[in-house]
Amino acid sequence: MANKDRLIYRLPDTETLVIKLVGEWDLSEGLVSTDDFAQQLSFNPALKAVVVDGRQLKHWDSSLICYLRSVVSTVAANNLSLEYLHTPEGVLRLIKLADAVPESISNVEVKPGFSLTESVGKRAIHFYQEMSHFTGFVGESVIAFVNFYRGKAVYRRVDFFGFIEDSGPSSLAIVTLISLLIGMILAFVGAVQLEKFGASIYVASLVGLSMAREMAAMMTAIIMAGRTGAAFAAQLGSMQVNEEIDALKTMGVSPVEFLVVPRMLALVIMLPLLTIYANVMGILGGALVSKLMLDITWSMYIDQMMSTVPLIHFVIGLIKSVLFGVVIALSGCFMGMSSGRSASAVGKATTNAVVLGIVLIIVFDSLVTIATTVIGV
Repeated sequence: MANKDRLIYRLPDTETLVIKLVGEWDLSEGLVSTDDFAQQLSFNPALKAVVVDGRQLKHWDSSLICYLRSVVSTVAANNLSLEYLHTPEGVLRLIKLADAVPESISNVEVKPGFSLTESVGKRAIHFYQEMSHFTGFVGESVIAFVNFYRGKAVYRRVDFFGFIEDSGPSSLAIVTLISLLIGMILAFVGAVQLEKFGASIYVASLVGLSMAREMAAMMTAIIMAGRTGAAFAAQLGSMQVNEEIDALKTMGVSPVEFLVVPRMLALVIMLPLLTIYANVMGILGGALVSKLMLDITWSMYIDQMMSTVPLIHFVIGLIKSVLFGVVIALSGCFMGMSSGRSASAVGKATTNAVVLGIVLIIVFDSLVTIATTVIGV
């Protein structure tokens, strides 16, 4: 008798070891170690078989399963055969179920060999696949816009006006703050340098040209990429998780027409208006710095800016803002609709939407700047 009177080891012959399970097997009595069993095996090297006898077993719980699992492992390690005699059917089923589930390796650190060629190849293939997917998405968006102008697109007008409110009036506060500060920074940096040459009045030209061609449209677009583009990706990603996009397809409704078109149209309308507002705020910030640091009056500042900054520069900024609106909407909607079906995937899609949007904003800004420089505008 061993292990709190719950086990009896018996040797009917030199090749067989019988383990008799006795009485109550309860966790309240603690788990039974297999050390005695291992000793029996070491004392009897001629053993070839192990028999588990459960005729005297009364009540049992998971403590018995834990013990028998250890016995199974030890028997397998010693290349012995194992037989169950009068063992409860529930015990056998639980042991079989435990053996059917593989051991988790999620916490095991896997260190694959590093191959630069393989890594570059995988990234190139992934980039090609993503670009193909994005190109297809752009094509679907173009077709959806054609259907919209033909009056055949399926969407909700209440959603469209909601996106306009979210993309426009709700963004005024942050656009006001950023644009005002950008105008003040440009004026301050320009004043420090131009004052050395006695050309302080040209601060108005510097601020006006910078805000008109570049800073107003770009800073507004970056703000909207981090605010509205991320919101679009999160919304569509959540819809992907809840299978709402699949439901639209099942009902025969194009997800691009229903979800992407109103969002893109709202940004294309509101981003140029926000850019005009950002121009006003940036020029106002530059005027404040000029008034306080350089003693340039408001009328002098406005007259200098109007005489040196033609209207074409503001038109170029508005053209950029339209392109930026399309880019931001496409980035956010694409990442949201291609998101995985988990919370972490939605967060990753949101992050990728902001990164892709900002990268495309810089790329398109560079292309427009190069094009206007080549044609002499």
